[in-house]
Formats: sequence, C-alpha cells, structure tokens
Amino acid sequence: MNVAAKKGVVAFYIDAKRENSRAVGLRIADHFKSAGYTICFCPGSDPGLPIASDNAKLNEASLLITIGGDGTLLRAARLVINDAVPLLGINTGRLGFLTEFDDDDPRVEQLPGLLARGLEIEERLALQANYEGRKFFALNDVVVRKGEISRIVPFGLGLDEEQAAHIPADGICVATPTGSTAYFLSAGGSIISPRVDAFGIVPLLPHTLFSRPLIVPTTSRIHISCDSEIVRAQLECDGDAVSEIAPGGTVTIERHPRMVRFARTAPLRFFERLEDKMRWGVSIKDRRRA
Repeated sequence: MNVAAKKGVVAFYIDAKRENSRAVGLRIADHFKSAGYTICFCPGSDPGLPIASDNAKLNEASLLITIGGDGTLLRAARLVINDAVPLLGINTGRLGFLTEFDDDDPRVEQLPGLLARGLEIEERLALQANYEGRKFFALNDVVVRKGEISRIVPFGLGLDEEQAAHIPADGICVATPTGSTAYFLSAGGSIISPRVDAFGIVPLLPHTLFSRPLIVPTTSRIHISCDSEIVRAQLECDGDAVSEIAPGGTVTIERHPRMVRFARTAPLRFFERLEDKMRWGVSIKDRRRA
C-alpha cells in the first residue's frame, strides 16, 4: 500500500515551542507550496507561521507532517485517527524513535518529490480506553496509576470474563507494539515487534516478589479496576492525563477500531532502528555508546 499526490493538501503539526521546529516547518512548507500543494495546520496547532492556505482542511490532506519529537507525533495521531491521514514525522527532539527523518536528513528537502512518486504506508495498532461512557485514544499506551499519594493501591486486572490478578502497585500499563519501546519498556515490559498482533501489560512498581509482564491477543478486553474505597486513580493515554478514576472505578481497554497509518520512504527495519536509536544489541564497550 502506498500514498502519492502530485498536488493537493498537506497538513502540518509543528512543535511551536522549538524554534528549530518552526524553522524546519517554514522551509518544508515553502517547498510544498512551490510544488503546487496547499497547506493546513492541525486544529489547535497553528505555530503562527505564514504558510497556511485559505480553505485547506485536515480531512482532505494526503499527508500530515509532524515536526518535533515523538510526543508531537503522538498528539497528531490522536487528531487524525478518524480521517485516516498518513503521518510522517521529522525529529527535532531527543530520540525520534517514531519519526521517519531527523531534521538534518537531506531527504527532508525532497519531500514534495517523494510524495509525488509515492510513499509506503505502514499500519499500526492503537488502543481505546473506555471509562464512564467516554472513549480515549492511545497509540503508545494506556496507564492507570494511583494519584498523588505515597501508599500502594490495590489494582484488579481482568481479561475478557476472567479475573487475572490482584496487584498492589503504583499502577498498570497497557501498551501496543508501537508503545512497547516507550514507557512500557522502562517499566520492565518486553519489546514487541510491530508485526506481532498483541498488546503488553505490565504492573508499575508492584509490591510483590513475583510479577511479570503479560502479552495478550488484541482481541482481549482488558479491565483495570481501582480496588480502593478511598483512593482515586488517574487515567493516562500516551502520557496525557485524560480522566480521574473514582474509588472502585473500572477502565476497559481494547483495540481501537481504526489503524494509525505511517508514511515511510521504505519499509521499516525495526531491529535496525532499535540498534540505531536505543543501542539495542550494542556492547557497552562499543564506541557508538559514547
């Protein structure tokens, strides 16, 4: 599957807090305008640059270019999940694991031509968290954690109709394969190849001598309950707090009905990216770790 467009709308989501992001965005938008494209910004993400075209709409875009870090791309994915607009990230942040290019990559200047010739489309799983009739999207992970208290909170974990565990912990993280290299990894979870149709579950600082991550099929309905009569918990999606959970409340997490679409210049070589970005498999004596 690929996407190609010689003319049309290209959308931008720019991290306006980074001056470098603004400069890169201005330069790339000028290239697209010169090639005959019209430009729009994602709602609420106008960085104050004079590059947007009149009447250009996000749901008409052939491509959404994010300029910033991985967090910028995650926020943009939330905005376009219902419109199926492909995402292409340009990294001006620290890691840029999800982005396609670093800002100094010479191919950044060639994006209009690359889009005209056709970009590869890679589809990724996402999560949907349900709480009290509200639905929340997450590309990386859903976290249910205790509020601002020092004590351990008992959390219940259920899979479909089965009670799986009762865990005293700081919280529970549910991750997609995309999110398995983010917070989930830091919490002791396994790396999940994006080709694997599975979700990961890991407790956060569990108060137990035995606790291991779980890998479950994406058909699972995951239930996380705050089994306390007095303590409130917090629901977070991709690092953003989206709701407070009442004592005794339950969050249900399942596969999102839509896929997130990434635009790539070539098929992703996932394990090479792990080595390049995270030094996975690289000896501590290797000069690349310097």
